[in-house]
Amino acid sequence: MNKNNQKFLKKYVLEEGLCTGCGACVGLCPYQVIYHDRTVQLHQCDLEEGKCYAFCPRTATDLAALRAFLFEPDGLTPEIGAVKAYYFSQAIDPGVRAIAQHGATVTALLELALAEHLIDSAIVSSRDQESAWAEGSIANNKIGTRKSAGSKFTVSPAVAAFNQLVTKDAGNVGVVATPCQALALAKMKLNGAKDNTNKIHQLKLVIGLYCGWTLSAEKYTKLLLEKNIIPESITGIDIPPGRNILEIYTNDGAKSLPLDEVQGCIREACHYCMDSTAEFADISVGSARFAGDWEKVRKWNQLIVRTEKGKELVDLAVNKGILKVREAPAESLNELKAAAVNKKKNALKNIIQKSGSIKNLLYLKSDDLMVKKYLGVLSRL
Repeated sequence: MNKNNQKFLKKYVLEEGLCTGCGACVGLCPYQVIYHDRTVQLHQCDLEEGKCYAFCPRTATDLAALRAFLFEPDGLTPEIGAVKAYYFSQAIDPGVRAIAQHGATVTALLELALAEHLIDSAIVSSRDQESAWAEGSIANNKIGTRKSAGSKFTVSPAVAAFNQLVTKDAGNVGVVATPCQALALAKMKLNGAKDNTNKIHQLKLVIGLYCGWTLSAEKYTKLLLEKNIIPESITGIDIPPGRNILEIYTNDGAKSLPLDEVQGCIREACHYCMDSTAEFADISVGSARFAGDWEKVRKWNQLIVRTEKGKELVDLAVNKGILKVREAPAESLNELKAAAVNKKKNALKNIIQKSGSIKNLLYLKSDDLMVKKYLGVLSRL
């Protein structure tokens, strides 16, 4: 029996707590839907082989094939994937920085790509103002990109939005994606190379976001209300380095939650994720970490350029005075790699503990060279 169908997706992903909520399986058929931040199967599909299974980032994945398909081999690193360049970056426009996260790099690059007609539309994450629920939406101008600016910390099914909202009228599309979403889109690209009818050919840019974990919106909302924080009053969220808190900015001022209390709201699937820097994106962006006062540091991003397409966009942004970049020191890159390695090791430990066997790595292949590297590290601990 073919195991690449909806039945096995339910058994080995949804029922095992591995679903990331990316939405890759939603919008492909009427039987898969997103309810709040959960994936729900409404009816059993009888297809022997389904795209819902093929595109899921938590089904068996040939990561080596994806790397070979997307990236040049000489830039690959075992810790954070392909690296053509690594910078600290910041949007030049103070107006963009005022409403976006940290250095506003993502918003600045999206707006440039739209203005230069490199893409016609972008899939971004929007938050329901009356709750903690987030959803993917389509933006084709500054109003849309700036409305969605800022980190949400709850899952947004961006790939579902790609499946549902991208039509011929949307033209060429860019997607802002977390690591699991970028992996799903990469699997769709690999499949799309063999399927000319797949709308994946409209996907021209993936901007990845660093991600350590996302929060269950239901548990997070409950915690907020227990702390007398009204979800619709939230204007921004951040994690200041070294303070072990989730800092929440509201219309009534800044409030903070100890990370120890927030830990219980983390989605189960995040404990089995090996990727902290969106390794399958064209560009990856995260919070900057370097010596200096936090108020100064927080105005910058880390920026990893992974593909030639990503390099062309960043170079264009610098040449047009949209983005300021500076070479990041080797020490910063080494710190990022060390943090990424820790996530990979912890994820592998959790996977092995869940499966009960080092021979069963759930969605990972034990013969993948980069997976084998960390299995070797674990065996020496």
